[in-house]
Amino acid sequence: MVARKQRVLLGMSGGVDSSVAGYLLREQGYDVVGVTMKVWPQDCISRAEDKCCGPQAVADARNVAHSLGIPHYVVDEADQFERLVIDYFSSEYRAGRTPNPCVMCNEKLKFGNLWQKAQALGCDYIATGHYAIIEHHADHAVLRKGADARKDQSYFLFSLRQPQLRRALTPLGGMSKPEIRDIARTLGLKVAEKVDSQEICFVPGNDYKAFLRSHLGEGEFHEGGIYDLEGNFLAAHGGIEMFTIGQRKGLPGGSAAPRYVIDIDPATHRVIVGSAEDLVSEEFELDRVNWHPVAGVARPGSRNASDLPSDAVLTDGDQADEPIEVAVKIRYSHPGTKATLLPLPGDRARVQLHEPQKAITPGQAAVVYNGDVVLGGGWICRQVAMAPA
Repeated sequence: MVARKQRVLLGMSGGVDSSVAGYLLREQGYDVVGVTMKVWPQDCISRAEDKCCGPQAVADARNVAHSLGIPHYVVDEADQFERLVIDYFSSEYRAGRTPNPCVMCNEKLKFGNLWQKAQALGCDYIATGHYAIIEHHADHAVLRKGADARKDQSYFLFSLRQPQLRRALTPLGGMSKPEIRDIARTLGLKVAEKVDSQEICFVPGNDYKAFLRSHLGEGEFHEGGIYDLEGNFLAAHGGIEMFTIGQRKGLPGGSAAPRYVIDIDPATHRVIVGSAEDLVSEEFELDRVNWHPVAGVARPGSRNASDLPSDAVLTDGDQADEPIEVAVKIRYSHPGTKATLLPLPGDRARVQLHEPQKAITPGQAAVVYNGDVVLGGGWICRQVAMAPA
């Protein structure tokens, strides 16, 4: 009897990355099924034409699938995308935080809801074109940075749980972007020169404020005042939703030095501004932390994650009781910095930076690394301490 090929459900965005991922998986002997998620509501089709979730993306993905000789399906996830990603996006701004919708989309949709479709099609894995490495071991999976440091997307996958990682494939993890484009050109794929999207897929022109006005309505904004650190009223504002930590534009003038948003208080609707030095923090806390069961992050008595092998596995119930030395990225574009991390009860952690950093933003993800291994991460809470630059 001939063994059945392992079947993979490949998320196809219509871009060059997921297209080449399909080719690589096919060459590795997988039975590949392409799927594109339709995530745009009916009322925004016209403004999503050039997005990875728009109608043109579906057409590009379908053409690539035909070229590769793999089946292609479109699944309607618009309602779930609205509920799990767009509503989250809006509610975070209303709470004075800056959201990260790509992390949420990966966790809840691409590696979440899509698994039900994969099972219905008899698939063993879900694959994407992310630049990250997922190593599969006998009883766990290890998430590592992609080989191309400029394109590494492990940050966006930190919140995946072990069941999600163990059924995930990322065939581009060990490759660079130029290599991917070269393969696409060799295959004659029309998407070989397609420009990468640098924007949030559902926000036209990267103007999140206009999107919020359209999605929420003008009457739903939390209006209030702009204050300095001494509590002096400077000006009124039209909604805390219009501000993010570190923002400089749109603030009242009249000061000797530039002003920046250093805090947003959703309880009082106050926007607090200060100098560049006031943006610097040396400590913050995380909540909703997801620890990966690798590298001993939560192993009792371990003071330094680098002392443990990357394939060390925790058993259920292991709990950290001492600080560990790690590297942490406080946003996707951040290069990472050394820190001491203390896990706290209730899926929380405290991060003490060895060198204070600017614009640590509540609502953003902070991802913790041991070398190139993702140890886990969580969501930044409001700042608990500030230090001079």
